[in-house]
Amino acid sequence: MSVPAGPRIVVAQHLADLVVAAAAHIRAAAAASIAARGRFRIALAGGSTPRALYPALVDAVDWTRAAIFFGDERAVGPTDPQSNYRMARETLLAPAGVPPENVFRWRAEDPDLDAAARDYEKALSADATAPWLDLALLGLGPDGHTASLFPGTTALGEESRLAVAVDVPAQGAHRLTLTYPALCGAREICFLVTGREKASVLAAVLSRRAADLPASRIMRRPGSVTVFCDAAAASELSEDARVQAASAASPLSRTGVS
Repeated sequence: MSVPAGPRIVVAQHLADLVVAAAAHIRAAAAASIAARGRFRIALAGGSTPRALYPALVDAVDWTRAAIFFGDERAVGPTDPQSNYRMARETLLAPAGVPPENVFRWRAEDPDLDAAARDYEKALSADATAPWLDLALLGLGPDGHTASLFPGTTALGEESRLAVAVDVPAQGAHRLTLTYPALCGAREICFLVTGREKASVLAAVLSRRAADLPASRIMRRPGSVTVFCDAAAASELSEDARVQAASAASPLSRTGVS
């Protein structure tokens, strides 16, 4: 049976298996980038699944040769409990001893979020040409959002800037986010999706019928995209997606959906 076009799907039975598979994948991507270009440029994600993954990356990458960005950030300071930067610092950056000059956090505490976004865009594009990122690590929200690209928000229409400030009325929140040009332009994209509550949206985003969901444009872009999910999140995958998952099977990820 031929495998339909789309992202590579790796289904792990448990979160621990997903962490092992994703960490091995990122380790290999970092080594390849450093060998080819002397640098590994990664955008980190927030959320509970990355929180579980980051400790497994502490010794997986030569972080002295990495440039670390963030896919998005809430409009909070770096010590706020809701800060993606704080979570990454506590679980990865500090334990790994990442040089501070290698870490580029959003200036999300700035009252002028548009200026903060423009500064972030400059940092992302400094001393680099497209693609701006070697790897973008992303999550998936129940509404189909990824990073802070939420349904119905102005950020979805941005086609030139790499980073923007965005209001999310549904959450009553202000955020900063990388845009489609920055994320779709990454050399490689990895999604982390866990939990039964993500099953229907993951199936929808992988379907050609759901092109309006923000994550769909990134997940189904041409090029290297890998979706790491647990069995609960994969429980509503279509037959075509199950074929893709089976084709990606490996001992590390214990792939397969029962």
